[in-house]
Amino acid sequence: MRFIHTADWHLGRLFHGQHLTGEQSYLLDDFLRMVTDSRAEAVLIAGDIYDRAVPPTEAVELFDEVLARLLLEKKVPVFFIAGNHDSAQRLGFASRILDKQGLFVRGQLETDLQPFILQDQFGPVYFQLYPYMEPALVRAVFGREELMDFDAATGYVIAAGRKTIPAGARCVAVAHAFIAGGQTTESERPLLVGGSSNVSPEYFRGYSYTALGHLHNPQQAGAASIRYSGSLMKYSFAEADQQKGLSVVELDGAGSTNVEFLPLVPKHDVCRVRGYFDEILSDRERYPKTEDYMLVELLDTEAILDVHGKLADVYPNLMQIDRPNLNRGGELKAPDHLRRNKSEAELFQDFFLEMTGEAMNAEQDKVLVESMEEIFRAMREGKA
Repeated sequence: MRFIHTADWHLGRLFHGQHLTGEQSYLLDDFLRMVTDSRAEAVLIAGDIYDRAVPPTEAVELFDEVLARLLLEKKVPVFFIAGNHDSAQRLGFASRILDKQGLFVRGQLETDLQPFILQDQFGPVYFQLYPYMEPALVRAVFGREELMDFDAATGYVIAAGRKTIPAGARCVAVAHAFIAGGQTTESERPLLVGGSSNVSPEYFRGYSYTALGHLHNPQQAGAASIRYSGSLMKYSFAEADQQKGLSVVELDGAGSTNVEFLPLVPKHDVCRVRGYFDEILSDRERYPKTEDYMLVELLDTEAILDVHGKLADVYPNLMQIDRPNLNRGGELKAPDHLRRNKSEAELFQDFFLEMTGEAMNAEQDKVLVESMEEIFRAMREGKA
């Protein structure tokens, strides 16, 4: 059986105020062509289909169009789960009806973990779908109060799911989680404000293949058969050097897999350049004009009049200018990337220290973490 593994589309995403739906539509047209060219027999989408719980209408229409073309035109079954950006309830709507049409969805975590089954020339392949599941949700659904962290909670659910699959059967897991050791980027929302959201890859070793979502950089996660496909496109300048794409997985009769990575080429790339202002304006060999989405890091130490307007002649889609060496009043300005790389909790802790002159104590940290987790949970459920 040959299937495609993709994830983290983040439909409806804004990038420095720019709506990306047109860019995403362009890439998904290429994705649909790859489904046909690769002769894929199924498509797996491992969560974060939308960028927020209540996506804009254009994003919903785009996803509807892609599903219609996959199911109605190409007759390719589709499996997808909710990620931490999605609304589990909205994404799972009418799932019991849709699976009759070849659309297999698991939005909300339930105690019923029965797998979906497809047949190929070698027999059945069991697909187990694990939507994003935070520890509090696992405790509520399964009534296991001892499952206090992501690792224990995920391990418990994976073990429960494995019991529904015959021993020795070929099986595929689809999950949205942070596997320990994975390479992160700044465009991924943390799964946990305080503590660790790491999950051991060992839980997935019993599967022929595990299709993961959440991390935006394509990568293995503890084994060649446990993989992140990466995001549909670059969603931060920290991802400028990454190659986005999808994984075509060939599953043989013995349960072994071969994975081919197919790159996706965007209409506008996300790029960054570094240099001095006058050189960027004058040296077209080193700094060619482009309509890609650009971050320019200027090395000049002095102020420059209308810097954005002048650089926009070279880079019409200039999104950001960093000035790490800008000297103001004899003090070196702190690099913007140091602030951007911090979590919401770290930024608030810095703010608290600046306002009060004292670091937050353990009790205040606990209140902050609990409050932010409640906010993130409300966002996922579309209540904020």
